[in-house]
Amino acid sequence: MKASLLMVALLSAGVAFAGPPAPHQQGIEGKDYKWNAQGGEKSEALSKKGDKKAGAEGYEVCGACHLPSGAGRPDGTFPQLAGQHTTVLIKQMADIRAGLRDNPTMYPFAATLTDAQELADVSAYIESLCIPIEHGKYEGADAAIKVAQGKELYEKQCLECHGKNGEGEKEKFYPVIAGQHYKYLLRQMTEIRDGHRRNANPDMVKVIKPYTNDQLIAISAYQSSLVMPGNMCKPKAGAAKKK
Repeated sequence: MKASLLMVALLSAGVAFAGPPAPHQQGIEGKDYKWNAQGGEKSEALSKKGDKKAGAEGYEVCGACHLPSGAGRPDGTFPQLAGQHTTVLIKQMADIRAGLRDNPTMYPFAATLTDAQELADVSAYIESLCIPIEHGKYEGADAAIKVAQGKELYEKQCLECHGKNGEGEKEKFYPVIAGQHYKYLLRQMTEIRDGHRRNANPDMVKVIKPYTNDQLIAISAYQSSLVMPGNMCKPKAGAAKKK
């Protein structure tokens, strides 16, 4: 895809893409908003069989930020995408394109996808990628304490939806969080708690609303430690094992 390659080259050169923002519609606090309502481009894309080969080509422009491996950035600026459920990817990209999720950085790139089929193709390709073992984790001196605190909180209120190993649930649009960067998890949960992510699941908003900053740090620290057996990338040959 020549257009995709051109955009990657321009982005690497530091050129900013200008484009109209996604149209703003009622968000989670609006009376007209129903989380994961059926219909439109999202439902059309979900009904299609994604072509991973075609998706690999469409993903080229995404790889400029999320990396060709889908690993994202440990500093939390761009999430790890590899291995994510197609349902979650389609919903989030469709929501960004439709103006239901505010993401001005992502919008110009999501807008390059031509139709529902390409949305399904790119999502199928991303889902097929192995989840990187190495990713951003909580690195404070109190890491062991924070992870233990986060585990307790996670098992009380997060495990039912996101699963024991952070595997989520494809049919219910619950995302994979195993292998996700700590800083990204913390940022998203903070935005959901504070009402800044308009397409958040209302059930999650209710759960997360009472959490303190320290509790969000602990939960994010634990979530970022999760691994999905059989879905993680294999260690590179000759890589030194951490003691």
